[in-house]
Amino acid sequence: MEYYFENINKDDNLLIFYAGHGYWDERFKQGYWLASDAERSNRGTWLSNSTIRDYMRAIPTQHSLLITDACFGGGIFKSRNAFANATIAINKLYALPSRKAITSGALSEVPDNSVFIEYLVKRLAQNKEKYLSSEQLFASFKIAVINNSSNSQVPQFGEVKET
Repeated sequence: MEYYFENINKDDNLLIFYAGHGYWDERFKQGYWLASDAERSNRGTWLSNSTIRDYMRAIPTQHSLLITDACFGGGIFKSRNAFANATIAINKLYALPSRKAITSGALSEVPDNSVFIEYLVKRLAQNKEKYLSSEQLFASFKIAVINNSSNSQVPQFGEVKET
């Protein structure tokens, strides 16, 4: 994240993707990412949602989209004229800074063999749109994930608070 903080400017767009383990601490009402080198017994090796939000707030992008496929990923919600031939509406929406996230689930565990990734990748691969908003992306595969999940997996989308 430090690299992006130093090398991205306000006209750039940033996609952050995380697939891995997640944890929700009920005492602190805080979610965490546990990367492959994280130690379960050492909270200092975990990455908190508040740290993710801090980076999303500080990295000077026009738009940032966070996509996670991890247990308790929904915890993130708690707490430039690049389009020369675009419609007026797209230009107006694109001019507004955004900090959004798509997660594979809410405050619950998600399966290791995730249908979320399957349908996200499928939708991105099939994209023929010149402009695809994060809202459109999410709407285009959310129902498929819900209908094809064996454990009632419900992806989430929204603004990342406090960014």
